Parts: sequence; structure tokens; C-alpha cells
Amino acid sequence: MEFTRRYLPMDWEERWRREKERRKRVIEEGGEGIEQDNRELRRIVAYNDSRMGLTSGRGNNEGSEVRMSGAGQERTGELMSDEVFGDEGRNIHTCCSKNYPKEVFASLQELWDSSLLTDLTLTTENGNSFHVHALILAAVSGFILERLKIKCGEQSVEQSDNEEALQVHRWSVHTGAGVDHVGLRAVVEFAYTGVVVSLNKVTMAQIKAAAQVLVVPRLVELCNNKERLKEGDCALKEERTVSTVEQMKITFQAIEQLWAERVGCDVTLNVDGSFFHVHRVILAASSDYFRGMFTCGMRESRQTCVELHFLFAPELEALISCSYSGNLLLSWDSVFEITCTALQLQFQPALLICLNFMHQEIQADSCLDVASFAEAYGMSELLEEANDFVLRNFREVSATAKFQDLPAEKLLNFLCCDGLCVPSELAVFRAVISWIEADPEERLAQAGLLMTGVRFPLMTFREFREVRAINLRMECFGDKEVELYGSALKEFGFSLPKSQDHCRVRRPKDVVVLIGGDQLNQDVGHRIPSRELWFVNSLRCGTGLVKDIEWRRLSEIPDKPKFRHGVAVMEGMLYVVGGCYFYAKDDIMKSAYRYDPVKDSWKRLADMQEFRSNFSMVVHEERLYAIGGDKDINTNVDSVEMYNPDTDSWSFARPLDQALSGYAVAVLNEGVFISGGFNCEYVCLVSMFLYHPERGTTYLADMTNERAQHCMEALQGHLYVAGGVCNLRKFYTDQQACEVYDPVADAWTAFASLPVPHVGAASVVLEEKFYVLGGYCQDDYSESGLVHRFDSSTQRWENMGKLPGAVTDIQACLLRLPQHLRQ
Repeated sequence: MEFTRRYLPMDWEERWRREKERRKRVIEEGGEGIEQDNRELRRIVAYNDSRMGLTSGRGNNEGSEVRMSGAGQERTGELMSDEVFGDEGRNIHTCCSKNYPKEVFASLQELWDSSLLTDLTLTTENGNSFHVHALILAAVSGFILERLKIKCGEQSVEQSDNEEALQVHRWSVHTGAGVDHVGLRAVVEFAYTGVVVSLNKVTMAQIKAAAQVLVVPRLVELCNNKERLKEGDCALKEERTVSTVEQMKITFQAIEQLWAERVGCDVTLNVDGSFFHVHRVILAASSDYFRGMFTCGMRESRQTCVELHFLFAPELEALISCSYSGNLLLSWDSVFEITCTALQLQFQPALLICLNFMHQEIQADSCLDVASFAEAYGMSELLEEANDFVLRNFREVSATAKFQDLPAEKLLNFLCCDGLCVPSELAVFRAVISWIEADPEERLAQAGLLMTGVRFPLMTFREFREVRAINLRMECFGDKEVELYGSALKEFGFSLPKSQDHCRVRRPKDVVVLIGGDQLNQDVGHRIPSRELWFVNSLRCGTGLVKDIEWRRLSEIPDKPKFRHGVAVMEGMLYVVGGCYFYAKDDIMKSAYRYDPVKDSWKRLADMQEFRSNFSMVVHEERLYAIGGDKDINTNVDSVEMYNPDTDSWSFARPLDQALSGYAVAVLNEGVFISGGFNCEYVCLVSMFLYHPERGTTYLADMTNERAQHCMEALQGHLYVAGGVCNLRKFYTDQQACEVYDPVADAWTAFASLPVPHVGAASVVLEEKFYVLGGYCQDDYSESGLVHRFDSSTQRWENMGKLPGAVTDIQACLLRLPQHLRQ
């Protein structure tokens, strides 16, 4: 079967040549498995057609539908990535899933429970036996490891005598005296789960004896710790015990070491002369494809060498390495090929790592490739994310070389979308002109159609002057004359710029929610604390640089009004804690509530142990932490409380080094960073430190400017600080200078100052932009309620509109709301 070769990039040219040669060889040898190869080749062709902007109906529906679990931030939180650099300067990331060992051992336990691929029988003196995987037991037991090495040596001799051997070797070990049924079961349980549920004072002696005979040092240590704890050894309580997850990681690392030494490898994979020595059980635990191959009676389940004609060695090598380490070395040069192979062989953990990489590392010069790949393989959620990235970063994407290869139809779809984010409509016009100029002879005929996606009424007169200057009345090409300026002028002059049809209206997936706060009633001259929750349903881009926010009322706190309170979001739930309901000494609260956006309902939680206001709350390792704050109007505290949602209880964590309130806090790379604030004498600080609930405080480089009542948010691996007040002789004044912290360099750098003061404001990061909401001016106590947004790509602040209600001492967060609330 012959396929037409399209315009493929150079790396795919070589792949195409190899594929044709391989297919010719397979056909000459009998054509075995050709239909499966045909499907794979059609998939490759469909992907390349799509990524190069070519339309083809072939293969687009043959890729598996991939469902990515949960919201974007929940899913991507599982991916950990360290950046390194290749020889040619390309960024290569070591990516892994922190839950990978736990997931693999769950699969291994399933195989063990079903007696699938078990190759070792352990027997005790009284005749009890267990069928297990030799590799897993060898990873924890020195006794089994020594016998496995001996067995591997014997099998090597047998294999050299019979290269065509198809039989998988099964063997048995007698544990000898001192190991009974109870002890052996505990050793096996520990090997597969990292814990022994049956370990108690009744079984202690039997389990410890078995662990000593079978040389399982970690289980012996577990027994010793249990004995010491029973005897009331206080020193043990201060020691750091090894958790179940950590035990699994240690066992997993031992398995990886055995693979590196080729101990117990029971199958060899042959890919075009490249041989990979592996363990069947590990491949079966990582890949549904290999699980089916090795457990469903196929011929390959009895072979010691399996030939895989349809694969490429580099991609398979990466996936095998991931099966043993949980790590993938990924770059934009390799991720698509590895993902293709992971899909084909159903390496689900590796596939999720690849998809998370595409989500987290997507950039202006890679987003169009991601979109084409997702479309070719039927990955609807990834396609939606990639297209949304294009819309959010349209100006940056339009400056890339790959933008010039977009088909006119896809470009028009982006232009006509309400959610297109641009500083002004002039950026849309410039993008269309650059696309046409990339190939004017072919594309000029489509200019008129594409210009219908430019919303000329949203331009100012100054912007439209540039439109007129770019030779809108194009030269004649062939028989066609392209007239653009007249229609653009007509649309600019006679359309209604305020109509819904012309505004760009973007509805982010996550919404900004505003909680509580305070404001001055100008009519009666007194303050009005708030119980209301508002959310941003859409962002509107009007004429020129004019922006606006569509606010909607969400709910009402079932408590007294709150300001200077703590807010956090954990597992999709909103937590609102503490704060003030007025300005007297006894008006500070310690109550806590949780809001469920799906049920649109509130639940009263256990009160904090201390009254707190002017503090912040963060999520760290699935717990809430309320840090410092004021316990009355003149006294702040150093205490930190942790909330456990499983028990609905608060307990004290390690305190701060000093009393602190009015600070700003943000979480970056699982670290809790705290900047500025008031000390016990209510002096504004320049400090920056890392807080850990067990290890306490680690001081970092000081800020350039002291500040309190300010905002800090994590954005693109840095911490952005803005607003607040600072010390000036004996009184406070507005702090409008802004700075950004680089945690790698431990250094601060200034960025654009705020256009107006924002003291006691709220802040969030929405779609990679830093929002500062509300606050007041310290110098004259005026309240503007303005919302400003910082765009790191332009290094500018934008005025986004005003708040709907309370404007000072407010809190904000991002929340995913049910769709019916946003209709």
C-alpha cells in the first residue's frame, strides 16, 4: 500500500524513509502484522498533515480519545519538572509524576492478587506457600536477591544452549526454619505495599523472625521501632519515621537498580536490532498493551525475545526507562513522538506525564503544534487547552514562524472568537497583514475574508490611521482586484462600537471571586463591612485600550460581615476564616466556613483556637495554615494554626520567628513564602522568608522596599510584589514601587510601579496575568475600587475597571464554578 508523501519537516522525512524500508522488509518476509502497521502509519500521516496545516480525512479518528482528569491546575499539580539543557541549547526537562511509585505498586498488587506473571513460589516448613514475583521480593529481601542472581546465572547457561527457548522459567524457594506462615505473609505484604497491617504485639515475634531470616532490614527496623514505641521511648517520637509512600519509593529504586544490573530480566524486546532487557511484570504494570501481551495467552507470553517491528527504538527506550524510574526526559523535539508511542502501547502513566508537559510547558512557538497533534489524535481536552492558549497569547503567537503556516480557515476561527485576547484590535489587523505578507501571491485572495474577523469599530481614530497607511487598497493580481479599505472604513465609521457583536468578551474557565471587605458610604459617612461574594463572569475589551469586567453576585457569607480575613481554596472548596466585623477591640473573629460551589451551600467548621485578623491563609500538603495576624487591634501574634479537613480540627504548627501581621504570602514550588508585614511594633518590614510547618523559618534576600498591607503572587516561577504602605519617618505612606523575586538567584528586581496606590487590596493570577483589586490611598484615605492588571510580556499595568462593592481589606481567589451560574 502506497501513501502520498506530504510536506513533512526534515525529522519526519527520515522517519518516513525508515518506515517505508521497514514496511517493504515486512511484506517480503510474509506481511505478518501489516494491518496493525497500516493503522500506525495512517496515524503518523494524519498527524503530519494536521501539524503542517493540511486538510485530510485520513486517520483523524483513529487515535485514542484521551481524558485528562480534573481541572487544569489539579491535574498539572502532579507533574514535577527540572530543566536541563541539551547540546544544541534546546530545553530538556526531567519530568515525573510524584505519585508514580504508588500507582505502579497498585498495579503490581493487582497482578499479585490475580496470580498473573508470578514466577516464584515461597514455601514454609509447614507447607504454606505464596506465589509472588521474584523481582519484587528481591527488591526488599537479600535472601531472595542472592537466589535470584544464582538463578539468572543458570538461565544464562540454558539460554546459550537453546537460543529458541520459549518457556518462561518458574522456580521455588524454601524459606527454612524460623519463617512461618504469618511472618512470610508479612514480608510479602511489605514488599508490595510498604506497610504491614498485621504487625502488632501478637505477631511481632513471628514477623521479626521472618524479616531476619529473609534479610529484610527495613522490616526489621519497622519491628524495632514498633517495640520501642510500645515501651514508651520518647526519643523515637522525635525521629522522622519512614512513611508507606517512602517505603514504596525505596523498593522502586531497588527494582530500578536490579534492572540496570540486568538481574531477573525475563524478556528481551527487539526493535530493529536494538535490544532491551526488561522484566515482564514491570512492563505489564506500566502498559496495558504489554499486560495483554504477557497475560492473555499470546505467543509472546512464552517467548524470551519479542520482536516489535512497528516501533522506533528511542521512543521505546524512553518509555521503558520511565517504567522503572517514573521519569521522562522531554523536550519539544521529542514529546510528540514519545506521546505517539505511549498511546500505541498504552503506557498510561507516561502518557499523562507527556500531556502534563504539553500543558505546563506550552509556549507561543509550540502551541500550534500541540493543537495540531491533539486534533490528529482526538484529544479534545488538550485541543481545547492549546486553542485557548492561542487566544490568550494571540499577539505573541502571531509573531512566530509557525503562525504563518496556519490555514486561512483556522486563522479566521481564531479572529472571530470573542475570547481573543489582544491589547487592542490593531494587533489583530497587524497579525492578518503579517500572515498575508508571508505568501502574498497565494493569500491576497483570502484577505477580504480574513478582514471580516477584524473588529474595526473597536479601533480609535489614531489606530485606524495606521490601517489606512498600510496600503489597504491592494495591487491587482491576475484577474482579481482586492478592495479592503472601503469596507473597513464603512465598518469603522458606521457600526456601533458598544454593541455585543463588536466587543471582545472573554470568559475564563476559572473565575476571580471577591470575598467580604469594607467600604465607606459617602452619603452617611460611615463604613460598611460586607458579607457578599462576587465573581468575574467575563472580561470585556472595548474601543482602543478600554477594558471592563462583568461582575455577578455569587453568595453571602452565613456569618457577620468580614474584612481582614483569611481565604483559601482546597480541592475546589472555598474556605473563609477569621477576620473583623468592625473596628472595636472585641470585633475580631475565629469562626471558619466552607463554601461548596457545586451545591451552592455553606458549612460551619470548627473555630480556630485563636482570634485572628489581618492575616493570610495558604494550602500546603492538603492542609490549611492560618499564619500570624492580629489578635486584637494593638497586638499581633507569631502562632500558626493548621486545619485538618479530615477531622475538622485546628492544631498549632511551628510558630513564626516573630509576631507578624499585614504580610503577604504565596506558594511557589510547594514552598510557603512570606514577605513584609508589620512586626510587633507595627513597623513595615523588608524581610522575605520561607516558612515550613516543621522546620520553621528560612530567611531569604530582603526586598528593596519595606511594605505591609501589600500583595504577592506567584507567576511564571517568580514572586511579584505590589502595593501596600511603607514607613516614612513617623507615619505610613503609599508604596507604589513594585518588585519581583527570583527564587533561583535569591534576588529582587524592580518592575513597573503601580499607577495608583493599592493598600489593603486583594490579588490573584488569572491566565498568567497579575491582578490587583481595590484598596485605598494611605495619604488621603480615598477609595477608588480600581482593578489593575500587570502583563509580564508587555511589562505594563492596565486599568481593567472597578469593583462592584466593598473595596478595602478584601480577599480574592480563583474558583471553578458550575456552568449554570455563568449562563
